[in-house]
Formats: sequence, C-alpha cells, structure tokens
Amino acid sequence: MGTDFQVNMNEYLPLRDVVFNTLRQAILRGELKPGERLMEIQLANKLGVSRTPIREAIRKLELEGLVLMIPRRGAEVAEITEKSLRDVLEVRRALEELSVQLACERITEEQIQELKEVAKEFEGVLKSGDVTEYAEVDVKFHDIIYHATDNQRLIQLLYNLREQMYRYRVEYLKREEVHEQILEEHNYIIEMIEKGDRERAVAAVCQHIDNQVEAVADTIRTKK
Repeated sequence: MGTDFQVNMNEYLPLRDVVFNTLRQAILRGELKPGERLMEIQLANKLGVSRTPIREAIRKLELEGLVLMIPRRGAEVAEITEKSLRDVLEVRRALEELSVQLACERITEEQIQELKEVAKEFEGVLKSGDVTEYAEVDVKFHDIIYHATDNQRLIQLLYNLREQMYRYRVEYLKREEVHEQILEEHNYIIEMIEKGDRERAVAAVCQHIDNQVEAVADTIRTKK
C-alpha cells in the first residue's frame, strides 16, 4: 500500500469527509495504484482513525467509480479502462450539448462575466503545477454553464455524473501539452455562448470533450 499520503485534519469537516477526501486524492494522484487492495485495518492504522470512516469513504469512492468491490477479495482501486472512459464521457457529451444549447438562450450577463473570470483563473492556476487545482477550476467553469441552463433536473444529472468524470478530467489535465488548447476552447465556448450561437457553441463543447476522450484513451493505451 502506498505510503506517501496522510490525513489532513480540517476543523470544518466531519472526520468521515476528511478521510474520504484523503483517500480520493491519494487515488487521483496515483499514491494508491489501480488494482491496489484497500485494507480497512491498514488504512485505519495509517490514518490514525477507526475503521468506520474508512468503510464509509470506500462506499463513497465506489459510487464515484474510483473503487471496485470484488467478491471474496474486498475493495480495490479501480483500473482506468478505455471502455469506462468512453461510457462516462458519452453521457457527459450528450448532457453538455443540451446544457450549452440552453445556456445560449438563458445565460445572464453576470454568468458570462463569471465564465470569463474563471477562464482567466484557469490560466493562472496552470502555473501552480497542482493538477487537482487545475481540475477544480475546470469544474467551476463548466458548473457556471450548467447553472446558466436554469434547469434543476439537468444540473442534478450533471452533478451526479461529475464525480465519475473527475478522474478522467485529472488524467487529461496531467498532459501539459493540452493546456493551451483547453484555454482556447474555453474562450471560444464563452464567445459562442455570449453570441447565442447554439450551433457553434455545441460544436465547440463536443470537440472539447472529444479531445479529452482521445487524449485519455491514448494515455490508457500507452500504459498497457
């Protein structure tokens, strides 16, 4: 089991959330490797907690697709497969296509300004070298578009899928060569939404996602 991670206590969060965030980050950063077994007793001892928050965290990680429960074996870190990548991002593509169409009709001036500010923030955080920070700001960018739809059912569906998308988002953002392209895509998506050009906005967001699929699929094939 990886030894490079430790629990970071936060007085504002319940222990179960602290443990969940710690294990989640360990998986996303590769400190817990795909296929590695998650032994409750060992993790509890390592993090200095009881087995209960470990068990709760593993259940949540399973819902996110980061952990698999194997009969007679227990929990292990899920492999990143091309099939799971395409399954998740096919659904994301369809939902984001709808969200961009609605955003073109319903977005406010304030939300357009928020998009522009977050696009600049994304450019700034790329200097930090922290891929999880890149991912959080990228999530923020797309969340503004989701909220611009003013459709709570659609927003909820996207939120339910967001955690499953997160791992692939992180894998994509690890590739430094795509950062400039992502910045350009964000700015073009903003421009088309601001103009209310549904056709070009949809084409842009679909290409944005397709580029992620192909880049991450290439990473998966390279690791084999």
